[in-house]
Amino acid sequence: MLIPRSIQEKIVADIEKSGKVILIYGPRQAGKTTLSKQIIKETGLKTLAVNADQLKYNDILSSRDLTKLNSLVGGYELVFIDEGQRVEDIGINLKILHDEIPELKVLVTGSSSFLLSGRVTESLTGRKKIYTLLPISYKELASTNNSFELHDQLEERLIYGCYPEVINLKRYEEKEEYLRDISESYIYKDILELEQIKYPSKIRDLLRLLAYQVDSQVSIHELCNQLNLNRETVERYLHLLEQSFIIYRLSAFSRNLRKEISKSHKYYFYDNGIRNILIDNLKTLSARNDTGALWENFILAERKKKLMYEKKHVNTYFWRTYSGAELDYVEETGVDLQAFEIKYGKAKAKAPQSWVDNYSSDYCLINRNNYLDFII
Repeated sequence: MLIPRSIQEKIVADIEKSGKVILIYGPRQAGKTTLSKQIIKETGLKTLAVNADQLKYNDILSSRDLTKLNSLVGGYELVFIDEGQRVEDIGINLKILHDEIPELKVLVTGSSSFLLSGRVTESLTGRKKIYTLLPISYKELASTNNSFELHDQLEERLIYGCYPEVINLKRYEEKEEYLRDISESYIYKDILELEQIKYPSKIRDLLRLLAYQVDSQVSIHELCNQLNLNRETVERYLHLLEQSFIIYRLSAFSRNLRKEISKSHKYYFYDNGIRNILIDNLKTLSARNDTGALWENFILAERKKKLMYEKKHVNTYFWRTYSGAELDYVEETGVDLQAFEIKYGKAKAKAPQSWVDNYSSDYCLINRNNYLDFII
């Protein structure tokens, strides 16, 4: 089943009107190629589709030679370059296409290695529009499923996640095999290809440690001890994993009150399935003791996708005091604060008194009764 993606119409409009190179970033296997094919179909433009793995294209697209580039794209209205990170000097060559053949539309997909290397972003300053594509969001699923169907598949999403292929596969054994393949073959690929990683096995060990600590504050000092790595290396690995769209962080919210924790972080996974396969646990919810952590990771990842696709600029945090009062999630928009408690089974809750006393902002409990309003 083809699931419409939230950013499709915006990208089509940009191709038709903006005159800029359109870049689609995101984790491998998130559906960038499928989305691009739908975009090309919708534009109706005469398109040259380039697979950057093929040497005949790669040589020309890395040549910095306008004559060669013209020989390749001549007669076409749109050139689509899939997996552009595989082309050497891709940024400079895209700049040449943009500047010297301005009537040509350019659409490029790339994994996170584009971001890691900086090859494209620097060369195309002022000439590009960037979109990020993540695993399927619940908001996107809502375009083909009603609320009953979304509720019905909730447990599967909490356990197996939202990668397009996972959603489309029918048997749980196939879903598990696919997730193992991603976790072993894809999610580290950009980091290992572009960065000189001295201990590649430590990356996976780090992710496993983070997977066990979802919804908890993470101590860098503790990670260093468990991995037997120095702080600089661990922080570098964390940054690379964030750039690769595997994890993201929430920082502690504080107005510098002495009782508030201010320098802590929590780490969440963009996809529950990846988190669960890393700890080798795809059991049903009734057989698990981490349902609360799964729920929190799922809700926050879906909220992040929603805000990203709607291009809403919101600062996001968790909040905790040294005495133990806490809130799972805080959004800051300008001077406005909204606080949220995220609980799988809780029916009622109220904001901690210390939060009310100091911030008196909006407060909401997100549970199975109202979560669709929050993420869709």
